[in-house]
Amino acid sequence: MEIYPSLVTVGALAVYFIITLNVGRARFKYNVKPPATSGDPNFERALRVQQNTLEQMIFFLPLLWIFCYYINPIWGSGVGAFWIIGRILYAWGYYQAAEKRMIGFAIASLSSLVLLIGSLVGMILVLSKQFSA
Repeated sequence: MEIYPSLVTVGALAVYFIITLNVGRARFKYNVKPPATSGDPNFERALRVQQNTLEQMIFFLPLLWIFCYYINPIWGSGVGAFWIIGRILYAWGYYQAAEKRMIGFAIASLSSLVLLIGSLVGMILVLSKQFSA
């Protein structure tokens, strides 16, 4: 059953790769030469999407795998798929205007919270079985 969380992991990494390419395109389009990280607001929003997605992936990916291991790989992968949808909506909204990022951010954050709580519950259940045996 590891195929499902593997697919979600590859999907999340593919989204991140596309977001990274978008930063390169924005650098070229808005003439922001490396190593500059500021300039045109459209470039800065593209860069923030990439940075925030990377920050969130560090939290998301371990939780995805822990949840899938201790709870259920299909359920965990379903929640992970919602995280990917949230990140896509976050990027799409943020590229337009900073105010439009909130729905995607909320979906991805809620997905991460479900994975966090589920992971903790799963580990507590395993520990409680070990101590009661």
